[in-house]
Amino acid sequence: MAARQEVSAWRPRVPGVTEVFHAHFTEYAYPMHVHDAWTLLIVDDGAVRYDLERHEHGTPHDTVTLLPPHVPHNGSPATPDGFRKRVVYLDSSRLGEDLIGRAVDTPDLRDPVLRLRVGQLHSALARPGDELEAESRLTLVGERLRGHLRRTDGPAPRRDPVLARSLRELLDARVVDGLSLEEAARLLHAHPAHLVRAFSGAYGIAPHRYLMSRRVGQARRLLLDGLAPGEVASAAGFYDQAHLTRHFKKLVGVTPGRYRSSSR
Repeated sequence: MAARQEVSAWRPRVPGVTEVFHAHFTEYAYPMHVHDAWTLLIVDDGAVRYDLERHEHGTPHDTVTLLPPHVPHNGSPATPDGFRKRVVYLDSSRLGEDLIGRAVDTPDLRDPVLRLRVGQLHSALARPGDELEAESRLTLVGERLRGHLRRTDGPAPRRDPVLARSLRELLDARVVDGLSLEEAARLLHAHPAHLVRAFSGAYGIAPHRYLMSRRVGQARRLLLDGLAPGEVASAAGFYDQAHLTRHFKKLVGVTPGRYRSSSR
């Protein structure tokens, strides 16, 4: 089989994320190197073997690998067909450098919930316009990572209906303009993870899904007013027409164009 090197890299508009990197390598081996950011890694096909602090590690499918900044490591395929990986690099605003020592001791985390959430995070990071979803998912991923590194399960969820209502009012006022989770946390003087949990616990829906539902509702009214989908996308707060179409079809069952043509 010929050697394969397929890569895709970008910097999303999500606070704390310095880079997203997807790659498929069959023979390439990384030499010893360091990063100035945390490396959050999942392997979808194959496996990677690597050395960290003179100890050998591996990345089977059911693990999440977290490599700390400033600590040398390498990496090479552990299977004949190489590996396919997805990586998100996080700065110290998401994980503090006080956790580096613990990460060196246990870089490979066997946690099916965390593995699922990291996969969902990558899906959101790949979709322009879904930054609030990506930020929300990253907040919960970071909380779970800190729980592992500090040997705790994290704080027990607690209800906070007043905070949930305040966030809902803020989202209602910013349907078109939108806002980041970081900004909402600052305005409401709350930790981002607590914001997400309080809102989801109170209303049974995540903040990003609530906002998209409100935008789709606004899009429906504008389509029935006769506006074209391209005009509706920007007027209702979507990134572009493709962003509108994806969420509209998910919630309404048909495309915006078909919905508009069905109106009388």
